[in-house]
Amino acid sequence: MSALLYEDDPEPSDRHPAGPLYVPVRPGPSGCAARLFRTPLGDRTAVGFTSERGLTSVLGPGQAWIRLAEPALRALTAPLGITTVTVDPQFTAPAPGPVAPAAPAAHDIPALRAA
Repeated sequence: MSALLYEDDPEPSDRHPAGPLYVPVRPGPSGCAARLFRTPLGDRTAVGFTSERGLTSVLGPGQAWIRLAEPALRALTAPLGITTVTVDPQFTAPAPGPVAPAAPAAHDIPALRAA
C-alpha cells in the first residue's frame, strides 16, 4: 500500500480557478455589465455557472450571459469591493408574482346613503 502524501491535497478553503464560467449580465451604458447578487447573509457576490443549462435553470432562459474565466470575473468585481465568487448557486428565491388586492371585509365598506 502506498503512503498518502498529504501535502499534495489542497485544503477545501484554498481558492482555485473554476475554469470558464457562464456569467449573467445585464445591459449597461457601455455594453453589458455582470449581474451582482447577495448571499443569504447579505454580502455582495459575483455569480458564475459551469454550464449554460445551470444558468438557465436558475435565472431563466431569457437571462443574457457571457463567458469569463473565474480570475477575470474576480478582477472585474474587485474594484467594487466584491471578493466572493459564487459558482453554481443552488438556492434562489422565486420570482415575485403579481399580488391581487385583497377583497375588503364587509365592515370596511362604507354604507351608501341616498342623497
